[in-house]
Amino acid sequence: MKTVNPRTFSRLKSCAPRAFALILLLTACAAPAAFAQAAQKQKAAPTVKQYTIEQFMDTTRITGASFSPDEKQVLFASNKTGIFNVYTVAAEGGTPQQLTRSTKESTYAVSYFPNDSRILYTYDRGGNENSHLYVLTADGKEQDLTPGEKVKANFLGWSFDLKSFYYSTNERDPRYFDVFKMSIADFKPALLFKNEVGYDLGDISNDEKHLAFVKSNTTTDTDMYLYNTVSKEMKHLTPHKGEINYSPQSFDPASRYLYYLTDENSEFAHVARYDLASGKTEVVERAPWDVMYTYFSRNGKYRVVAVNQDARTLIKIYDQATGKPVALPQLPNGDITGVQISRSERKMAFYLNGDRSPSDLHVYDFSTRKVTKLTSSLNPQINPGDLVNSEVIRYKSFDGVEVPSILYKPHGASAQNKVPALVWVHGGPGGQTRTGYSAFMQYLANHGYAILGVNNRGSSGYGKTFYASDDGKHGREPLWDCVEAKKYLASLGYVDETKIGIIGGSYGGYMVLAALAFKPEEFAVGVDIFGVSNWVRTLQSIPPYWESFRKALYKEMGDPATDLENLRAISPLFHTDKIRRPLIVLQGKNDPRVIKPESDEIVEAIKRNGGTVEYIVFDDEGHGFTKKANEIRAYKSILDFLDNHLKGEGKTASGK
Repeated sequence: MKTVNPRTFSRLKSCAPRAFALILLLTACAAPAAFAQAAQKQKAAPTVKQYTIEQFMDTTRITGASFSPDEKQVLFASNKTGIFNVYTVAAEGGTPQQLTRSTKESTYAVSYFPNDSRILYTYDRGGNENSHLYVLTADGKEQDLTPGEKVKANFLGWSFDLKSFYYSTNERDPRYFDVFKMSIADFKPALLFKNEVGYDLGDISNDEKHLAFVKSNTTTDTDMYLYNTVSKEMKHLTPHKGEINYSPQSFDPASRYLYYLTDENSEFAHVARYDLASGKTEVVERAPWDVMYTYFSRNGKYRVVAVNQDARTLIKIYDQATGKPVALPQLPNGDITGVQISRSERKMAFYLNGDRSPSDLHVYDFSTRKVTKLTSSLNPQINPGDLVNSEVIRYKSFDGVEVPSILYKPHGASAQNKVPALVWVHGGPGGQTRTGYSAFMQYLANHGYAILGVNNRGSSGYGKTFYASDDGKHGREPLWDCVEAKKYLASLGYVDETKIGIIGGSYGGYMVLAALAFKPEEFAVGVDIFGVSNWVRTLQSIPPYWESFRKALYKEMGDPATDLENLRAISPLFHTDKIRRPLIVLQGKNDPRVIKPESDEIVEAIKRNGGTVEYIVFDDEGHGFTKKANEIRAYKSILDFLDNHLKGEGKTASGK
């Protein structure tokens, strides 16, 4: 779903469209004799090894980074055992040590305690998203710090004196998150802010006198508020006309300024700051793309900025004393992400991610400029040379709008060896397909499928006009962008135009169902991964903790109380009689966002109509796959389905 993230405002607006390069199909024009001479001179194409899904899934996924108090260890989470658990590794390198040993629930690292070896971590139950905060003591015992069957808890950071941490829960009211402070000496909570109107926290000042909040009006319009913990006054900082986004990011360490992001008077989100004493605002930094987030290191030596630069992450770190950018290490092709600066401000932990290389954890020493790689995530059985690089392309849609997309071309694809292809639709609405490693995309490309990750209108990262251009138009213009994506693939010369399918998860899954129902002749097959089939029910059954942006969702999709007819018109469930192409549906039983009946009913309807549909339910997953065994089952099932119904290696092949 398109949602507001109050911590990072990462629904990243966008850039002006660019021209895209034409693909020259020279072989189609070559004379036979010349072609034969060229073939004699041409070297034999290198052999590309094909890998199993088990080999791709043996690549490790890792996330998170927290330095130990002495900065000699780094805490992170890894799915090395088949399910996420918490690990620690020496900052100078070495073998990671497993700290939690869950075999049932995916468990994620939060932080080392400031002055001892205890750790905070989090997990939910079977993907229900009601995650709690837990502490693992030095003797290996676990304590639930935020108990409650239907409670969802969020870690918000450490107090500046390092004696407490901040967190939020919806225990009092399932719709809203109250803000608490918990002492690490006795784990007793103290209420800082009772949330009764749907504010989302941005940051807490180091002197604890101010809390910054954001409140959603629509998906493209938010307001910023400042709460004074002494006077108990809530001040509205951003009264405005029109639709403008404001998102609090970080107070400076001296608690003098509130840094925030806004797209005021701009297509793109930029950095500004609010003077707490005078009330004056000023622009701090602009970029020709959206700024995704900004924050300070503990004592303010550095300020970190991330920019969404054409579907890649560009990290900048400023020395606050000089205002100049800090020289970052020269690394192999890839994006630096997940930067965490140590308390002493001498080191930073970060991830490096590239198309052919999954995220690996590193530590950088600012003084010596030494980089230490702490993990090796890619399965050593996989040769990176057998994987493919992505390419950012743009194509013109039906009305001339340029649609930015990410293209994966499999090895060996040519005019003489045409391959099947997939239009990949991201989640959201309002998400973005980005460059970087994807085990599933590489698995598909390795098995001979071209993939075009479409950033259809309504995607983030390309300007607020583009971002808002899908509002109230779902099932129509964004879908038509996907149809044009199919035409673009067919124009490349190495794609078999009769073998193009569509795939997506969540909102992307909805787009798959919409494509098969509303454009039934366009795509040969569909792959729906927990997609919405009935917008009326989905909007009526959204999790209670989404209450703060319920109205924003209604503006985006429609209000079921007043737009019932339109919501039924764009819901594939009510149009299953038009679905003629083979479909596979994957669903998590515990999904709180796209609930299981969404998939149950459309599968049942297609079967009643005599259609071809496969259905796989995962009893221990929610909105996404967190366990390797389930990923293996899901992705292998998808490839088998595609080989059978799209590529034509099975009993039937669609599109012939």
